[in-house]
Amino acid sequence: MQRPKISIITVVFNDAENLESTISTIQQLTYSNLEYVIVDGGSTDGTLDVIRQYETVPDRWISEPDKGLYDAMNKGMELATGDYFWFVNAGDEPASPDVLDNLFEKDLLADVYYGETLMIHPDGREIGLRRLSPPEKLNWRHFRHGMLVSHQAFIASRKVAGKYDLRYKFSADFDWCLQALYGASEIRNTHKVLCRFREGGLTRQNIVPGLKERFRIMVRNYGLVSTILSHFVIAPRFFWFWVVNKRF
Repeated sequence: MQRPKISIITVVFNDAENLESTISTIQQLTYSNLEYVIVDGGSTDGTLDVIRQYETVPDRWISEPDKGLYDAMNKGMELATGDYFWFVNAGDEPASPDVLDNLFEKDLLADVYYGETLMIHPDGREIGLRRLSPPEKLNWRHFRHGMLVSHQAFIASRKVAGKYDLRYKFSADFDWCLQALYGASEIRNTHKVLCRFREGGLTRQNIVPGLKERFRIMVRNYGLVSTILSHFVIAPRFFWFWVVNKRF
């Protein structure tokens, strides 16, 4: 079976410091059918110098102003030609060079592949696995309990990957993953740590407006009563984890 093409997309804006680690780890991937796309939002801090330093690594890249993170992600999908999309943004990293190698060995390809996320400190130190753990068998209904799989550990086929909804400034990734799961016929747990996620990004910096957006998305998909009831469980767990671990 020919391996499907995986389009890895990195979105970046004024983050030269972290972009290099992302590009260098993607360069080390051993999967044989990869495409790499970088979408820069018109950086002025040296980010373009880093891209040019590694100019043989991305298959294509652009640098132009955009309407925000999720507009840039939409641009990345428009540029990509792969069968699957995997977003590994500046500062984040694939978990290991061979992380993709055994994902597609079954005859029946899945619409979504998902796994675990290892959190890392801005200085590169490993913190531990993400607060929320993915279920053994994931479907769209599970997201009523929160985003159980991080965006960086979620690989979606072109068939189920729509555009990011630009009405949401901080949680369009939650909506995008949810819609992909809703449209998926086959969803496969990789039982792997797929990515290393660097804390301190846009979502962390805007935690309250992000949670408000997520609430609206959940109401739209699950109804108001179900969403309120779910938050009687979600909210205490969220704050208890913060008290114990001093992180989200």
